[in-house]
Amino acid sequence: MKKSSDILSKALLISLILIVVDLIGGFAHLKFTSWFKWISTIVIISSLIIICISYGKQHDEVTFGKVFGYSFKISLVISLFMLVYTYISIYVIFPEFIDQALQNAREGMEAKGGLTEEQIDAGMAITKKFMQPVPLGIFSFLVTLFVSTIGSLLGAAFTKKSEPNVFQNNP
Repeated sequence: MKKSSDILSKALLISLILIVVDLIGGFAHLKFTSWFKWISTIVIISSLIIICISYGKQHDEVTFGKVFGYSFKISLVISLFMLVYTYISIYVIFPEFIDQALQNAREGMEAKGGLTEEQIDAGMAITKKFMQPVPLGIFSFLVTLFVSTIGSLLGAAFTKKSEPNVFQNNP
């Protein structure tokens, strides 16, 4: 029971940090700047590395698999929290987000140059299909899970492992 509440509390803490970062970005109109998009990635990866190292220091028998498994469970819960937050953010807090994202996508296509108006319109039609509730939710969940899995792998790799005692008798 303690382990599951520990996982939940750590996932909640990281999720709250990510939500605060997103709210700051939304209210400060930074969400579409190239540098701001990396902050959440840095928060997730660095937090999970710290959690993994801390987990390794608190336990006697530490293996890559145990540390990764622990951190991956946290990653799953973070992804679920962020899925819920994504819907709240897009449909309640920042309802203008989808229109801004579409406008940003159009401007990006136009800035590339070499695309005809028909090609841009076709690209925008595809983009609009992904701006529906189900694809947005799936994308949010998978991106968060992917980034947090990288953090879990790095954290497990950086965590000092227990040295097996070759002289210990195993019954």
